[in-house]
Amino acid sequence: MQCFESIKMEMPLAIHHFPKAILHIDGDAFFAACEQSRDPALQGKPVITGKERGIVASMSYEAKARGVTRAMGVAEARRVCPDVVCLPSDYETYSLLSERLFAIVRRFTPDVEEYSIDECFADITGLQRPLHKSYPNIAESIKQALDRELGFTFSVGLGSTKVIAKIASKWNKPSGLTCIPGWLLHRYLLNLPVDKIWGIGRQTSAFLAKKGIRTALEFARLSEPWIVRHLTKPFYEIWQELHGESVLPLDTKRKGEYQSIHKFKTFSPASNNREFVFAQLSKNIENACMKARRYHLVARGGMCILRTKEFRDVALEIKFNRPTAFSHEVIHALTPLFEHLFSSKQFYRSTGVILWKLTGEQERQLSLFDSTLQIEKYRKIYEVMDALRYRYGKHTVFLGASFAVQKFSQHVGERGDVPVRRGQLLRGETDRQRLGIPMFMGSV
Repeated sequence: MQCFESIKMEMPLAIHHFPKAILHIDGDAFFAACEQSRDPALQGKPVITGKERGIVASMSYEAKARGVTRAMGVAEARRVCPDVVCLPSDYETYSLLSERLFAIVRRFTPDVEEYSIDECFADITGLQRPLHKSYPNIAESIKQALDRELGFTFSVGLGSTKVIAKIASKWNKPSGLTCIPGWLLHRYLLNLPVDKIWGIGRQTSAFLAKKGIRTALEFARLSEPWIVRHLTKPFYEIWQELHGESVLPLDTKRKGEYQSIHKFKTFSPASNNREFVFAQLSKNIENACMKARRYHLVARGGMCILRTKEFRDVALEIKFNRPTAFSHEVIHALTPLFEHLFSSKQFYRSTGVILWKLTGEQERQLSLFDSTLQIEKYRKIYEVMDALRYRYGKHTVFLGASFAVQKFSQHVGERGDVPVRRGQLLRGETDRQRLGIPMFMGSV
């Protein structure tokens, strides 16, 4: 653990020790680590995920050390690292582990922002007395709980703001715990490139470089009037955060509070078969609607997206006659959009769907022409289907529109492997009875 509490230096940034205590928790090579946690035989081996797409989605640190990079083709990864273990992505299991990650952190503090599937922010301000620990020790306890219960490592950063905590978590990866008290912040900013600051991208860093500003410390030392005059509000907020002023509040809403739901699926090889491509779109719609129903949400509209072999997207959107999360209704609404977009002369590599303007199921407004009896019948049908999926597997029950996904054998094989979670039985499971949460995860 890096925490220089005993060292005193000049204070170019006058910040109280910890006016607030914010943690950033980041999973180390999360997807690959999930696979290594599930299969101990993979520990210490170079592992990559993304086999189903033909592109490296995640790699273990062992693979990274051998020269494998994210977005590299799987074939190229095998040339760079001949003994690499290539696995299809199993997002169902990754999501379950992600839920477990947030549940563990919430045992220490309720103020948790689920920033992405493998990282979060946590506010532990004022918890020293209740937990009988200092802020660094609280951070260490959270990290130890995560490492022990999930079976892989996390990098944790402690700072007085979200931006500082983000810098801290990246400082000593993997499996690092870095505390940055305000009076030592300049040490960490001194040689940190300005584009390594969370929220500052390539264009802004290029603009700052033209002004002679190349490090995070040089950016922090800029005057407030200069920042306001030359940069927009988000960068002014970053500047404030680097001065210890917490202006970026934690969004503690759980991920069940969605404004929209996105579902995309890449398949290989690319296809110009209408039946197959439409089946892939239908499968995306089913997954999106399933997620909406899980959180008791309905969508007011949707978007159909097709991506060509040349990575060109074509899309159309539509407003539904009434808010819905019933898969067959969404498929019916998006089918005309698909027919308009699809061309048999074009090869497609992925499909996508977006459900937007989500609202609570109880807030759904029915028209004079809607049949409440029919809606109630559909609701009960989908309740049964979702219960079967939860118990026996996500794709145990599906609509006939997506059947062609399993029908076409040319899309099964090297890059179309069944996800491990569907093909591998865990202790206590049978072919007909699956566990809702893997045994190694414990209880959420």
